[in-house]
Amino acid sequence: MGKRFNPKKHHLPPMKENGIILVDKPKDWTSHDVVNFIRMRFNVPKVGHCGTLDPAATGLLVLVIGRFTKLSGKFSGEDKSYDATILLGTETDSQDMDGEIIAENDFSGITEDQFIDALALFHGKQEQLPPMVSAVKKDGKRLYDLARKGIEIEREPKEIEIHSIKMTKFYPPYADFTLTCSKGTYVRTLCSDLGKQLGCGGALFNLRRTKSGGFDLQDAVTVETLKEWEQDDLRLHLLKYLHEKLSRINKFTDF
Repeated sequence: MGKRFNPKKHHLPPMKENGIILVDKPKDWTSHDVVNFIRMRFNVPKVGHCGTLDPAATGLLVLVIGRFTKLSGKFSGEDKSYDATILLGTETDSQDMDGEIIAENDFSGITEDQFIDALALFHGKQEQLPPMVSAVKKDGKRLYDLARKGIEIEREPKEIEIHSIKMTKFYPPYADFTLTCSKGTYVRTLCSDLGKQLGCGGALFNLRRTKSGGFDLQDAVTVETLKEWEQDDLRLHLLKYLHEKLSRINKFTDF
């Protein structure tokens, strides 16, 4: 995945079509890995993604191709929906399972009703402190680069909004919940804050994006399917999605 892309040396002609493809990002792939895969496999000179997913997360990644890359900023700024799992009683330095465990606490006293009540406290607008392991920039440097060097700095809290949040399963030390939130919401930070609210600590155990703006995971293509496609399959998919899903949206008529 780390090869430098050179469209002139590709065995396929550059793909000139424009459009959107939704991909179900697999675990352990970065968002850029998916972009690079599309670029290199199908010789797509211009492709980008709309909203980063952490490598450990899975689910909906919106990719824009050709002239549709102009809409990347707009799509990235739309609300997102997730299915999430929290691990109660465990705290890590990254707020998810990729980091080092820094505390393990008793969670046995936490009841389902307590969990539901705690979730409700996070509904609405609020300030959230970005984690050190994040792509937020401070003085021109990304926080995750500083975190890798063991440097922790003061961060400015950001206003976010959680439009809906609901528990779907309670099975300590795990609990599943769904949420719809604004751009820039860190679900792992939410899990950490939720754990603190409950008094036992918590870390994000699993995360899957299900919606991004008007785009839905049910329309996404898996990477395994993409590995079987030829360039014409992607071309037909872009045209089909454009006509079936986007044809009634006026802002796309110029594309």
